[in-house]
Amino acid sequence: MENRQPKRGQFLVSEPNMQDLNFKRSVLLLTEHNHNESIAFIINQPTKLSVNDLIEDFPKFNAKVHIGGPVEKNTLHFIHSLGDKIDQSVAVSENLYWSGNFETLKTLIRNGEVKESEVKFFIGYSGWSPGQLEYELQENAWIVIKSDTSVALNSNDKRLWREFIKQMDKDLAIWHNMPDDPELN
Repeated sequence: MENRQPKRGQFLVSEPNMQDLNFKRSVLLLTEHNHNESIAFIINQPTKLSVNDLIEDFPKFNAKVHIGGPVEKNTLHFIHSLGDKIDQSVAVSENLYWSGNFETLKTLIRNGEVKESEVKFFIGYSGWSPGQLEYELQENAWIVIKSDTSVALNSNDKRLWREFIKQMDKDLAIWHNMPDDPELN
């Protein structure tokens, strides 16, 4: 798998030797990448919380909340496939959007117009300052691959990282069976 240049809408898959506990065995969706910043959300770190546990006046909606990253853990973000139904949405890739008018989202949910598979919520986000992500790529911290809307929205499983690694080249595939803590092997 070639190491592509990062751009909005791609996945960042942590390399098997990632030491940063915030990102170890993580798959992130890159929602913004420009000269000023890079922003992503970890799509495979679900919590036991639902959005209703965090927001009192949110309509009944059993969507899990994920850990988006170590930055501003007191904020709530979302990605979705609702496009123009939610004004102020930012297109990330084909049929995948980031953010938008939160009140519109609540109204759509209240009216039964949104399925849980169409939106994913995150506490906090992952962010990089100018040049930081490129530096980490040079240091082989990340593998950049094309994203997939269904994977981004529907993968609530920590095994997602292993599945990606298993599909990569044979040199990386051996890592998919490695336990989280090799000393426990």
